[in-house]
Amino acid sequence: MKYISTRGTAPTLGFEDVLLAGLARDGGLYLPDVWPTLKAETIASFPNKSFVEIAVDVIHPFTGDEISRAELHRMATEAYATFDTPEVTPLVELKPGLSILELFHGPTLAFKDVAMQLLARLMDHVLEKRNARATIVGATSGDTGGAAIEAFRSSKRVDVVILFPEGRVSDVQRRMMTTPKEANVHAVAIHGTFDDCQALVKAMFNDHDFRDSVELSGVNSINWARIVAQVTYYFWAASRLGNTKGLSFAVPTGNFGDIFAGYAAKRLGLEIDKLIIASNANDILPRALETGVYAMKDVVATMSPSMDIQISSNFERYLFEASGRDSAFVRDAMTSLASRREFDLGPAWSKLKSDFAAVSATEGDVADAIRNAKATYGYGLDPHTACAYVAAERETAGSNTVVLSTAHPAKFPDAIESITGERPGLPAHLEHLLQDTERFETLPNDLAVLQDFVRSRCRASTGVQ
Repeated sequence: MKYISTRGTAPTLGFEDVLLAGLARDGGLYLPDVWPTLKAETIASFPNKSFVEIAVDVIHPFTGDEISRAELHRMATEAYATFDTPEVTPLVELKPGLSILELFHGPTLAFKDVAMQLLARLMDHVLEKRNARATIVGATSGDTGGAAIEAFRSSKRVDVVILFPEGRVSDVQRRMMTTPKEANVHAVAIHGTFDDCQALVKAMFNDHDFRDSVELSGVNSINWARIVAQVTYYFWAASRLGNTKGLSFAVPTGNFGDIFAGYAAKRLGLEIDKLIIASNANDILPRALETGVYAMKDVVATMSPSMDIQISSNFERYLFEASGRDSAFVRDAMTSLASRREFDLGPAWSKLKSDFAAVSATEGDVADAIRNAKATYGYGLDPHTACAYVAAERETAGSNTVVLSTAHPAKFPDAIESITGERPGLPAHLEHLLQDTERFETLPNDLAVLQDFVRSRCRASTGVQ
């Protein structure tokens, strides 16, 4: 299995090199040179298989012969043993035709754990084999940072620097990043938005001298392995439904990675009727689908902060596919986005409209959804999941719809309490978060300052063991 960049000029790489590279050297994102497909009989066997077994079947075609099935099975078993249920991502039926896929049973109560716990083991495996080190720098709008720090905090070969927008994540999300005491993890509050944090990460990757000096790697969903791991739970959900006719997924969407994993599942052979983009007030993706123009506005702070995004990085992967793998079109679009804050979808627009539906939820919609789900089904939604609940109710009447629940309500206690009058408590094993001492740096939105910070802390650069 080989991988190519969406921008067409980076070297073609194998899975292990793509895993460690993160972003391609031409600024693009990696995709398979040729999409694999799963045999119909393999998919038909999934109802009788565990989450780990399905994960191995789904992921192994993307690793090729670089990682054996036995090695992958061992790492997947270890990764998903960190979850609080053997099902890993349980499916809960609210009513006939509407189910919630709970992706928050990992150690940091968010869907990012599903991919990050496996990603950490994959990276350690490859680095150990190569006797190498890596420096991970990632940007988070809330959940990625905590999941990355939790997954890599015991790594002997990886240093982790996570950037988060100052004052724009929940207290619980922040504390998951700032309370770990391990010397190899560093949380950094940046003066700015998530898009600013993401731009800093991309700038560091595009500075090749810096990138090479610190052995830079990434764990944001720019890393293809993150997407691959998330494909698993689409197949898992379908396998646990007795009837998958008209199967649709409503997905809370900020950076487009989680819903692109659904698109990848379709490419592998899963029959999906609709993939529904669920946005909050930062509705750039629904507007793009409606108008054919991807046009940035200022980021609006909402009660679903992980979706407060205007530059959806993984949308570039979809543009590449929807344009017939036209890397020149993708390069022009990304140049226009950087200079004019917008670009025309051109030939990709009609494909976008056929592959996806899209719904944006106002803050009032989100509050109403949280109250309604509690009153009607006795079920607690977090604000991000509530956006997908709104989308499912509007877009798929009569269909068999799965709402992806991306975070536990306890990660957003202030928002939930303001809506319902009840404050969701953290699971007992995480109650210490609210008392633990925080440790983090606050830095300006300045690339040079950040690069100096990373150089001074990463073992790949300093040589400290």
